[in-house]
Amino acid sequence: MIIVVPAAFIYGVFPARMLPYFFDFDVQTVDLTNIFRAIMCLYLACAVTWIMGIAKSKYWETATIVNIIFMLGLGIGRILSSVLDGPPSMLFLFGMFGEVALGLFALFQLKKYAPERKL
Repeated sequence: MIIVVPAAFIYGVFPARMLPYFFDFDVQTVDLTNIFRAIMCLYLACAVTWIMGIAKSKYWETATIVNIIFMLGLGIGRILSSVLDGPPSMLFLFGMFGEVALGLFALFQLKKYAPERKL
């Protein structure tokens, strides 16, 4: 959450100003701005799900599953890009390892605390 919420705002609040500064590319169309604002809201929706899982135990399992899907989805996408497109910058390489580690840790937590769930 600590990284996902700021990343969401970087992607979506002022994409035409923020993304060139952080990621060295220009956002020049309304369609591209629309995509990054949608990504912002997707990230924020996941963060709300995680907060709900922290605040109310009945949502913990759902929040953990969302975390697994979110983090491993990003991590696997970065691995795929590394294989197909070449190695990313250190920032994205660090992100890839972090996302995979967080996704696997959430998977471990789900198996440990919800053992009846067949994965």
